[in-house]
Amino acid sequence: MDEKRLFALRGATQCLNSKEDIQKKTVTLYDELLSENNVSEEEIVSVFFSVTQDLDSLNPAAALRKAGRAEKAALFVNQEAYFEDSLDRVVRVLIHCYMDSSRIPVHVYRNGAELLRPDFACDRI
Repeated sequence: MDEKRLFALRGATQCLNSKEDIQKKTVTLYDELLSENNVSEEEIVSVFFSVTQDLDSLNPAAALRKAGRAEKAALFVNQEAYFEDSLDRVVRVLIHCYMDSSRIPVHVYRNGAELLRPDFACDRI
């Protein structure tokens, strides 16, 4: 087995400004990042979220906790800085975790957020 090192996994999703949609899409994004990178929750150090100012129905960290996820990780949320022509209704995530040093991180952008990083978008379902 390779030696482990700290990685940062990135992802984003667009959501409707509703508790249900933010809950569903935040948890789905988190689960997909862990699955795609073969990371267990025990390997996570912290989860950092940013949300655009138009998403105020539910804190994405609270969405994870409500779903029973990331119970031992440090969670943090802030409001994304506004810039002209920025994509709206976006939850971004940065997960710090340990993985085998030989791994190449897989970043996940979904539900319209592929526009932010088309180089990371792919055909996974």
